[in-house]
Parts: sequence; structure tokens; C-alpha cells
Amino acid sequence: MYDFIVIRGAVYFSLVFAVGFILGVIRVTWIVPQFGERAAELMEAPLMLAAIYVAARFVTRRFRALRVMDYLYSGLIALLLLLTVEFSVVLGLRGLSIREYLEARDPVAGAVYVMMLIIFAVMPWLVGNRHTAA
Repeated sequence: MYDFIVIRGAVYFSLVFAVGFILGVIRVTWIVPQFGERAAELMEAPLMLAAIYVAARFVTRRFRALRVMDYLYSGLIALLLLLTVEFSVVLGLRGLSIREYLEARDPVAGAVYVMMLIIFAVMPWLVGNRHTAA
């Protein structure tokens, strides 16, 4: 049986990125002017956490792995794709270098963002591990 590590990672990335893109537009357009950057990013985090969980659940059910660790590899591939898009396309559109981007991050919202990246990477493994154990 063929394992779908790369496909699972790409689909997972695509689903979460699509939700993040939509929420990002809403955040920048309506939430930031009302509440500020930090509050807007912190409001978005629980919604992204839900999207991450739902997407991980979908891909681990749709693309079953031969080994539980393959789910972690898929999450790491998705993280690599996300960081590639974030540091190339998004920063290019905003006209920022990676250094400027990191220096401009709010320390609280930035810490939450890093935590969300870690959760994003491991969620397929956490969800897939549950499916395998059941």
C-alpha cells in the first residue's frame, strides 16, 4: 500500500492556509482597526486552532498512514510549505525582509504564533495517533 506522506502534508497545508488567508483578510480589514494588531492576532488563534484540528482530522482519515510517525512527517512537510509561503510570497507582498518581519512582531502575539506553528506541525501525528490506537 502506498503511503501519502507528501500528499497528506500538501492537502493539510492547503486547507489550513486557505482558512488562514480568509481569516487574515478579515483580521486586517476589520479587526485590526477596531482592536489593534495584538488583540486581532490573539482573537484569530482559537479559530486557527480549530481549523488545524479539523484539517488534521480530515487528512488523517482520508489518507491513512502505514506508520504513525508518517503523520508527523506530513505535518512537518506542511510546516515547511507554510514557512516557505510565509517567508517568500507573503513577505514579498508586504515588502518586508525576514529580519524586519521578525523585529516587527508583537512579543505576545509572536509567541502565540510560534506555538501555533508547533501545534500545526504535530497535529496530524496527535490526531493520527488517536485513530491508530482506537
